[in-house]
Amino acid sequence: FPPSADQHKAFSTCLPYLTMDSLCVSTAVLPHLKPLSPYVDPLVEVLYSVMFPAVNALIYSMRNQELRDALWKLAQWTLF
Repeated sequence: FPPSADQHKAFSTCLPYLTMDSLCVSTAVLPHLKPLSPYVDPLVEVLYSVMFPAVNALIYSMRNQELRDALWKLAQWTLF
């Protein structure tokens, strides 16, 4: 079946939530997978306090077409 507009809208609405949830789960599991070290706790603190708000804002603003175009141009400019 070809994807309909409703399916596309549902997926585009669901994807940011899945991305943020996977980031949260991965950082919650990180301290349990590695042996205890003095570097794990500060890393997790930085991820929760700095990275999540920044990534969250970026993910939800990607719905804006102008921002997507600007980031695409920036990526092309820096890579090529």
